[in-house]
Amino acid sequence: MNSETTSRRGFLMRGAAVVTSFTMAPAFAAATPAAPTAASGPSAGAGRLSAAAAGTLPIGDLRVHRLGFGAMRITGDGIWGEPPDHGEALAVLRRAVELGTNFIDTADAYGPYVSERLIREALHPYPPDLLIATKGGLLRPSASVWEPDGRPAHLREACEASLKRLNVEQIALYQFHRPDPKVPFEDSVGELARLQREGKIRHIGLSNVDTRQLAAARALVQVVSVQNRYNVADRDSDDVLVVCERDGIAFLPWAPLAGRDMAHGATDPRIEALSAIARERQIDIQQAALAWLLARSPVMLPIPGTSRVAHLEDNVAAAALHLGKEEMKRVG
Repeated sequence: MNSETTSRRGFLMRGAAVVTSFTMAPAFAAATPAAPTAASGPSAGAGRLSAAAAGTLPIGDLRVHRLGFGAMRITGDGIWGEPPDHGEALAVLRRAVELGTNFIDTADAYGPYVSERLIREALHPYPPDLLIATKGGLLRPSASVWEPDGRPAHLREACEASLKRLNVEQIALYQFHRPDPKVPFEDSVGELARLQREGKIRHIGLSNVDTRQLAAARALVQVVSVQNRYNVADRDSDDVLVVCERDGIAFLPWAPLAGRDMAHGATDPRIEALSAIARERQIDIQQAALAWLLARSPVMLPIPGTSRVAHLEDNVAAAALHLGKEEMKRVG
């Protein structure tokens, strides 16, 4: 993503992998609603505020709560360099886990490298049910540049470096960050398949792809997730979401809060309708945006990010919000 905001069932996890204690998930069905009791693990003591309230969905043979955390904003301004408040960045990550978040999305390009290092510093040794997903395939030669690099040699180097930074022996979900127009797409995905066969990757995901690219990748590997820009005001990936929903592929919407559109005022009628619902419910518009995503599709896994604990808690509160059919119809 930019600065704006195969499963192989025979694979055995090696000792230090993040997800060694995950239970195996059944074949994909509709997202599982939250149980009436509190989730086990760190979220159990977090009171009613819990990401578990969003229910769960599978990532390949793993299962996570359906509200994750995007670890892009814990870096410096412009997703570049160290965070202005190191302690707050660590506190955000730890509080996310306390609140039942067991899916954290990051990338080597965030910082670059800073986000992955902070995750390790804050959370290692990792909780047994925590799935850390990272991405490779973008270079950051400067703060303003996000340059695709899909060369197989680079993807291998990037994956192996992420393994070291995160201090794991296998990455639970490794995502190709963005197709590189200079490199055949199949060559890039093929290298991920080789890394998977070597046990360095458990599951493969894609980011910033269209339906054609998704189909091309699925001819080579099992794709368990797609991460594309998607929110109430930007639905250009609706066709990709249809494929994901049909075939049980998790869809991770980046820029889930439509911040850029909301910052310019509620000129979009869909944002205006959602804003009205937020006022009626006396909730924040960003909470309403997350609730809309959760109601939009059972394969949706929002990953809102923030650098502040208070904002994190506001986002997690959205896990318990459920928009009804009439409200969804109003938004369109």
